[in-house]
Amino acid sequence: MKTARLVLPAMVLAAMAVAGTQPALWQDTRAVTHVPTSAKVIALTIDDGPHYKTTPEILAVLKDKQVRATFFVLGENAVRNPELVAREEADGHEIAVHGYHHASLAKLAKKEVAAELAAAEKALGRAAAGRLSLFRPPGGLYGDGVVAAARERGYTLVLWDIDPHDWARPPVANVVAAVLKRAAPGSIVLLHDGQYPLPTARALEIIIDRLRADGYELVTVSELLRLNERRAAQSGIL
Repeated sequence: MKTARLVLPAMVLAAMAVAGTQPALWQDTRAVTHVPTSAKVIALTIDDGPHYKTTPEILAVLKDKQVRATFFVLGENAVRNPELVAREEADGHEIAVHGYHHASLAKLAKKEVAAELAAAEKALGRAAAGRLSLFRPPGGLYGDGVVAAARERGYTLVLWDIDPHDWARPPVANVVAAVLKRAAPGSIVLLHDGQYPLPTARALEIIIDRLRADGYELVTVSELLRLNERRAAQSGIL
């Protein structure tokens, strides 16, 4: 298996190259793990749902805290729970693609990956009216076929730099500590809503409050990417 390497928008890549802020980790530039910025912004992302029990719990927390997140939705779960995808969008969250099945795409040919994406798009098309522009492969694993198929369909590949392994159902305190320990400007946090029970909703309540107390603003992935583009433009790089 190839190591998951780091596709950024061309404007962001150009800005980082000129500014000299592109670390070695980004040299392959195949997927976003975080955005280099000094602004205290962090993106919360939720994978694998929607689930009929877990997703409403998470949505309730996000609504109460007035936070918008990016949901990387599985097509098969969107078909089962279209009303929850619609609710995510109605609440102002960003809808993104996580494939149709939760299957490893890394070793598939481009046409097979394209079929998986097309199925996911069809499923989400029935539930989400917004434009789909972000894709996260299941497990964060991808190869040349995934990259080529995603690029041809106009997707930016998005991974993460903070993973508290909430899917393994650790104690809430462990999830909170893992996120806060690694929180940094431009981080992308990976969380899940594809099974039940999970500690995610309760952990989110604490994480949001603690990050805000530390001066962070919580944004969607697209907002994080746009912020970096605006900062680069204002600096005269673009």
